[in-house]
Amino acid sequence: MRIVSLLPSATEIVYALGLGEQLVARSHECDYPPEAESVPVITYRFIPPDLPSHEIDRMVSETLMTHATLYGLNLDLLRALEPDLLITQALCDVCAVSFNSVQEAVATLSPRTRVLSLEPTTLQGVMETFQKVADAAGVPERGQRLIAEFQARLERVHRCTHHRPPVRVTFLEWIDPPFACGHWTPELVQLAGGIDGHGKAGQPSRRMEWREVLDWQPEAIVIACCGFTVERTQQDIPTLEQLPGWSDLPAVRQGNLFIADGNAYFSRPGPRLADSLEWLAEQLDRCNEATGLFV
Repeated sequence: MRIVSLLPSATEIVYALGLGEQLVARSHECDYPPEAESVPVITYRFIPPDLPSHEIDRMVSETLMTHATLYGLNLDLLRALEPDLLITQALCDVCAVSFNSVQEAVATLSPRTRVLSLEPTTLQGVMETFQKVADAAGVPERGQRLIAEFQARLERVHRCTHHRPPVRVTFLEWIDPPFACGHWTPELVQLAGGIDGHGKAGQPSRRMEWREVLDWQPEAIVIACCGFTVERTQQDIPTLEQLPGWSDLPAVRQGNLFIADGNAYFSRPGPRLADSLEWLAEQLDRCNEATGLFV
């Protein structure tokens, strides 16, 4: 089977299922596992990634308002590859090539390529995508095994954290402007021993007012900006430090500011969400003792 993945999370699932050798093309953002980077790239972005955060937000908003796409697809390469399975999503136009663009491209292929759209919004939904990819690739037993391993890791963390008093958490998926976490992340916060004061499980991330953070008085602030490394996220920390009331927040006074690579942790609904949970549980476990900036 010849597989094309337009999603970083789907690429990670493909490799976790032992199907890496069948991947013939990937998106420009598929960088894990490292061996995936040797696979040809079939997508490209229109918005430069090195702009200031507020400028990226403005351009994304304006592009989506005009129903334009943020990414392009190499149609010549797609036709040349003639994949059997193309994995994409219709959940978020910010995360991948628009679903309409994919459908239009696939309609030109002969023979017809099967399109599998993954749209999880919860941890249960994420596990279901493991099985959907496995079923589509003809290896259903591998999907069952991956789900069992993933679920066991979630349960192992929850057994260690459920007896602790919950930590009040503000989880930011973007800094300028601030975005609350959404989808599966509030569930991860809860399993890790926290309670997020802004996001709702199963719902999209959302732009929020800084007053919400001040009212919540978080004991820990976790930042995992979508698409940003730790180093890139740290460049935006001065923006937070200039906001009114920042230095008076319990999390700031106690040094409980935790930064994660948004791509490696939290943003991608794939097997590494278990890594995300384990990392987060470790941070929240020590948040009362933390005295500095931890990454």
